[in-house]
Amino acid sequence: MPALRRVCITGAAGYLGTLLGARLAASGVSVTGVDVRPRGDGPVPVRAMDIRDPALATLLRDERIDAVVHLAAVLEPTRDRARDFDIDVNGTRHVIAACVAAGVRHLTVTSSGAAYGYHADNPVPLSEDHPLRGDAAFSYADHKRQVEALLAEARGRHPGLGQLVLRVGPVVGATTRNQITALFHRRLLLAVRGYDAPFAFVWDEDLLAVLAHGVAQGVTGVFNVAGSGALTMREIGALLGKPVLAVPAGVLRAALWVGRRLGVSRYGPEQVRFLQHRPVLSNEKLRREFGVPLRKTAAEAFQVFAEAQGLWRGA
Repeated sequence: MPALRRVCITGAAGYLGTLLGARLAASGVSVTGVDVRPRGDGPVPVRAMDIRDPALATLLRDERIDAVVHLAAVLEPTRDRARDFDIDVNGTRHVIAACVAAGVRHLTVTSSGAAYGYHADNPVPLSEDHPLRGDAAFSYADHKRQVEALLAEARGRHPGLGQLVLRVGPVVGATTRNQITALFHRRLLLAVRGYDAPFAFVWDEDLLAVLAHGVAQGVTGVFNVAGSGALTMREIGALLGKPVLAVPAGVLRAALWVGRRLGVSRYGPEQVRFLQHRPVLSNEKLRREFGVPLRKTAAEAFQVFAEAQGLWRGA
């Protein structure tokens, strides 16, 4: 595929979108950013646009966009499941249709390891040929699974639109703030008794390098993106100098059920499965085929995050 030089990023005002836009612009790529949160400053001004807006196809056509990086998604699910579905799944359906209508040649989508689901029989580590079983109890995992089903269908119906699908592990970096990293800022770390449930972190700079290379070279395919190895909650507790409270699964389910009923917690009993069976992603295919080395292991990526945010106590 010829070099892709005119790129549109959805979710461009977010953490990853901001960093990627700056990186691509610095390499000489023409970048158009769209987001529901417009922004006029920075190396890439971001236009106000919802990915479900019919005007998206017109924008892609008018700007002669040849590659789209679709980052817009609901990262922290709300209690409005229908809204989250409309943004994640219907929004992606609309992005695909807009790309096809505008003659875009390449689409990159950030999926998640969550698409594999939180299951006791998941192999460790998971490779890309493992079935996607993100289930309905977890809106984020379920929506990622459905998004990938849409993408698979589009690959058959629209072969002229090359696709790069990245199933990303938990992202950490010097300035990362998200649902996962919030766990490590607490004075007490929570785990489920009898389960290691390791985190397969990926350094944000490694993910950005993968994204930028994928766009520049028009790489297609499905790849897990995670650093080598993983860290259990007990290992993380030792590195941060924090105690780890290992709670029996039944006790934790009951506590979460009560918390949701009382309105003091947005998480329910199903969250226990997330704590027990987090997917650990194999990066073998990425390292073998992609052409960009991952510079940090999962443990090294976590150290960058923890040191930058004043959490690190060392081994």
